[in-house]
Amino acid sequence: MLPPGSRFMENYMLDFVFFNPGPRQRFVDFLVARGVAAIETQDDETFGVAIPDDTADRLLDEIEAYYEEMMALDQAIFEAGAPDAGHHAAGVVLNLESGECVYARVDPLLLGKVMEVLTPQELGDLVNAIVDAVEHPDAQPLCHRPDDTV
Repeated sequence: MLPPGSRFMENYMLDFVFFNPGPRQRFVDFLVARGVAAIETQDDETFGVAIPDDTADRLLDEIEAYYEEMMALDQAIFEAGAPDAGHHAAGVVLNLESGECVYARVDPLLLGKVMEVLTPQELGDLVNAIVDAVEHPDAQPLCHRPDDTV
């Protein structure tokens, strides 16, 4: 397994993070069955999977839908007693401009609440907007900035 941010992951920019190995393995099996190259990563708290960022849009939609199912399974495992087994960490992936991926620790209950109302893509968009604002500070009020969301 490769550590997050490894130079071998340069062409693997789409990251999926799990907190239990079972859902991650099912996700990897799903990718392999569809011919998608995947690199598994792991650190002290998370189990990751990186796939090529040039994955076809239609296939990526299918992958993201399955990832949401596996995240629900991951959450169910957590709620079913994983804290008793010593698993009580959660986090979000931060994609830095340098290309490095780091993890921000988040209270598992808070992250669970957030994931009840946001899709993984929406959470990623929110986190990436915050990372961008930190890496490129702009003191102008929002009303004076160009609207580039369109």
